[in-house]
Amino acid sequence: MSDVNKVVLAYSGGLDTSVIVRWLQDNYQCEVVTFTADIGQ
Repeated sequence: MSDVNKVVLAYSGGLDTSVIVRWLQDNYQCEVVTFTADIGQ
């Protein structure tokens, strides 16, 4: 497996993406950058 240093995650704010942020940090020791957008829905 290649070294992962940084991950950009489209973040919905739900439970699944909240959990995956910590999972990525713990399992890949990487920096997680989240992106959230208000698309007016």
